[in-house]
Amino acid sequence: MTTTTDLPAPNHHADHPGFSGASGTLLALVFALGRGRAVRVAADLAGVHPGDHVVDVGCGPGTALRIAARRGATAVGVDPAPVMLRVARLFTRPGRPIRWQPGVAEDLPVPDASATVVWSLATVHHWQDVAVGLAEAHRVLRPGGRLLAAERRIQPDAEGRASHGWVDAQAESFAAACRQAGFTAVEASTHRVGKGDQLVVSAVRR
Repeated sequence: MTTTTDLPAPNHHADHPGFSGASGTLLALVFALGRGRAVRVAADLAGVHPGDHVVDVGCGPGTALRIAARRGATAVGVDPAPVMLRVARLFTRPGRPIRWQPGVAEDLPVPDASATVVWSLATVHHWQDVAVGLAEAHRVLRPGGRLLAAERRIQPDAEGRASHGWVDAQAESFAAACRQAGFTAVEASTHRVGKGDQLVVSAVRR
């Protein structure tokens, strides 16, 4: 039987220094303008609808939450990088039902059982501690709430920026960690987005 210890870590870039300064601003702008298709796929898979309350872990410049808000959801975007939150606010129309909060996956600034959806899009590979991050996601989700993590599929020998994502076994590792954290209906799937694949793990809080 395969266990999480037999699989590669899904947070293999936990030592990333974070985004800041001019380069961080540039990347925030690139992310804001270039990830619309991938986050629309995530919103579809999470089944976001009016009445949902979405928590985005590692929200970056906020593209995913603006899409969620257009679908009638309220939302909280959490990110450790002030530069990402600044760009998120800049791109968000006043009056949108979105709050932006500094924070990390392992310590979400969100009340217990307040969310119907928690997602982490292209950011699990940066989490410091997957088990603690999943415990936090479980805490803030209501019973029946949906968890979704998505990462681009990468090649096993990828290096540098090309290594930011998951190989198939890392998606499997994250799915196993979800089960250990008490989530049910855990499923790993692959979705074509543009010229590449997205590896997606979805789960439900008991």
